[in-house]
Amino acid sequence: MTSQPTSRTVRVFRYDPAEGGEGHFDAYTLDIPAPETTTILDVLLRLQREQDPSISFRFACRVNMCGSCGMVINGREALACKTNVAHLPPAQDITIRPLNHFPVIKDLVVDMDPFFAKYEDALPFFEPAVEHDEPYAIKPDNQARIDIGMATDCIACGCCVSSCTMVNHHAGYAGPAALNRAFTLLADERDGLFEARLTRALDSCYACRTEFNCTEVCPKQISGTRAIKYIQRLALKHLKSLRPLSAHPVEEAAKERAKDAPKPVATGCSCGGHHHDAPAASPAAATACPPAGPELACASRRTFLTAAVGAGAVAVLGGILGTAAVAPTQVRTPAQWVPVAALKDIPVGEVSTLPLGYTRTQAFHSEQVQSTLLVRHDAPGQVLCFSNTCPHLGCAVSWDPLSSRFKCACHGGAFDRDGNVIAGPPPRGLTRLPWKVEDGILKVEVV
Repeated sequence: MTSQPTSRTVRVFRYDPAEGGEGHFDAYTLDIPAPETTTILDVLLRLQREQDPSISFRFACRVNMCGSCGMVINGREALACKTNVAHLPPAQDITIRPLNHFPVIKDLVVDMDPFFAKYEDALPFFEPAVEHDEPYAIKPDNQARIDIGMATDCIACGCCVSSCTMVNHHAGYAGPAALNRAFTLLADERDGLFEARLTRALDSCYACRTEFNCTEVCPKQISGTRAIKYIQRLALKHLKSLRPLSAHPVEEAAKERAKDAPKPVATGCSCGGHHHDAPAASPAAATACPPAGPELACASRRTFLTAAVGAGAVAVLGGILGTAAVAPTQVRTPAQWVPVAALKDIPVGEVSTLPLGYTRTQAFHSEQVQSTLLVRHDAPGQVLCFSNTCPHLGCAVSWDPLSSRFKCACHGGAFDRDGNVIAGPPPRGLTRLPWKVEDGILKVEVV
């Protein structure tokens, strides 16, 4: 199915706990004349107000800060309040469904309790090793602070967990969000729970397969993959600090189920007798397996790395992988020029809100970036381009034609036509992007 230019078909997942079942999608038609300034949250609110008041979803701040409106939009995890309709292909229907790996309560509302339970297991709180009477001074050029970077901006929306395929295969896996939080505290030299925190975090790091899904979908541009690889590299430096960790409750439950399961046929085969499930082609085939060695109850990645390979091999291999995975991500991303629109199509004397899409490559990882650009076109050849990200906490800034100023609805921030702060808590003005015109096309430089 496809949609008309201004009239879009919106398919919303519906699930009623009173009816049960697998759920289904309902289709709605909505006229969206200004896709550049209409968010998916706006779409849901209009559907709820104009067509179907029974649609359930979460939202709070509406400016990309609370993380309440995380959902899967056209197959990709995102915040509904941060995703503009213009960010989606114009010829496709808009499909909205709840986050993966979370129990669905109703429609787009999911149960976040399992997420926060694992978050709590990672010891997400700060425990100082030494009490200080005065505030602890951290210099901006402190290497640990640089390593942490934007990782402290996590809003616990759950998008990274939804995108992670390993969450589906490892019930005890803490997930990227919890491990990212552990990373920020492990990199803090003031931390008083280093050994306990590292042991717990590393136990889950073995489940990561470095797919970068969490990095691609994070609305705050945080790399959960980088955090996990940092923890693994940190563990190599502190092998003596690690202590055995008791099994996760999910693993304990699996062991109990295994006790009740029928025991395999006793053979001299390391497969535990599983080949006896099918008839052998010949007597020789029945003993084709090699002699059994010490039985491995669960040949998991953790068991293999810690028992079979040995600490020495782990240190060498992990050091190579840690350096390869973490170091390139700390290299500055090269700038690139991205086309915005034909200059003649941008109204003169106005501030326009335009979509901006491009591919950003950092080391060996590439991702599609969809953002919004604020363009002030004073006269032919006189242009100012601003990022719509508030420098305070990364909220979305929009142009208010009535007051002739840029506004951030989250914390009352306001900027004049030149992007300078005139109200609220923003520490500096809006970021101006370098621009140029080539063959009549306005281009901006992005990183």
